[in-house]
Amino acid sequence: MTTTAAPTAAAFPAAVARGLANANDRPNPTQDATRTPQKYAALAQSFRNSAWQHLNDGDLPQASNKAWGLVAETIKDISARHGRIIHTHRAIMQVVDELALLVANSGDANTANWINTVFLTASRLHINFYEDELTENMVISGLIQCEELSALLYHRFGAAV
Repeated sequence: MTTTAAPTAAAFPAAVARGLANANDRPNPTQDATRTPQKYAALAQSFRNSAWQHLNDGDLPQASNKAWGLVAETIKDISARHGRIIHTHRAIMQVVDELALLVANSGDANTANWINTVFLTASRLHINFYEDELTENMVISGLIQCEELSALLYHRFGAAV
């Protein structure tokens, strides 16, 4: 199998545009002015830190939701760095799908599948905030995977914070 070079940040804006179009996510100039990469980066870091604190406190639903928040805010941060603001959960999902396609089309199907799998884990953690069904080990594993996904997305598509 012949592989091509890994996708770069240069390919990202078109992928995000497709994701936002697929989600029917439209700009909102009034709100978008306050949605900066710095805000999203700070939120991602805050969610990461508070996820571990909630886990240490035994609050699995909050830890789960903060792990989801880490992934969601990472995606919003990178998108905003490339001039696109995400407004909905559906748009986050569509953008992740487009990013995984970029990675797959570069010849790295394993990483593309991993991105989708971990995003599904993050989504399940978000659901756990409401359902409180996951065990502590499941939440810890999911949080670690969310941290790894955030790092991979920053590495592939934007500057690490």
